Amino acid sequence: MSLYRDEAIVLRTLKLGEADRIVTLLTRAHGKVRAVGKGVRRTSSRFGSRLEPFMHIDVQLNTGRSLDLVTQVETIGPYGRPICEDYALYTAGTVMLETAERLVEDEHEPSVQQYWLLVGAVRSLSTREHAPGLVLDSYLLRALAIAGWAPSFADCARCGRPGPHTSFAIAQGGAVCQACRPPGATSPANETFTLLAALLAGQWDVAEASAERHRREADGLVAAYCQFHLERQLRSLPMVERV
Repeated sequence: MSLYRDEAIVLRTLKLGEADRIVTLLTRAHGKVRAVGKGVRRTSSRFGSRLEPFMHIDVQLNTGRSLDLVTQVETIGPYGRPICEDYALYTAGTVMLETAERLVEDEHEPSVQQYWLLVGAVRSLSTREHAPGLVLDSYLLRALAIAGWAPSFADCARCGRPGPHTSFAIAQGGAVCQACRPPGATSPANETFTLLAALLAGQWDVAEASAERHRREADGLVAAYCQFHLERQLRSLPMVERV
């Protein structure tokens, strides 16, 4: 077995045996990694609490045949507790973790941009820097853009005609002009287009100034756009919609 060290954020955990845990990590240099934490469910474990979802860690692992083995963990960002103590933060964060795991499919394939995007979004949630719904929508739009599905909120996503336009078609990739508008396309408010563009670009002053009705409309469009490109429903997303 070979030893390696990396920074990671914990995506998911699964019980194994009486005291062990399988941990899914998104690492900076090695992409998605699944590893076994021996004895981490025991109260005497030295690093059990560090191997929980949302935790940003420095981890040392041994390469195994099917699963790696966690040998050492140090905390970088203790984001788990503040997120898990608040329902709105927890549900938004759970969607982020699930989305990251879906988008980074192959294990041990580096995905540095997805890693840093997730770390920044989780940190923002834990510090309540912005409204959790805005952070979630911004993360989803940016994560999809990194994966190659960047939406357009100004020029026509199909023909490139300069906008602004008044229709939004998920399958076409965002805003569409009247000539390219397919049946079933929606017609969001202009302010909703502005909000979506701000979330994608990280213009938080514009996003924070948006009205609640436009945030709700943007939520629906982002959720539909995300699930269309992931080609299956996010299990955690309906919980956010109830908040």
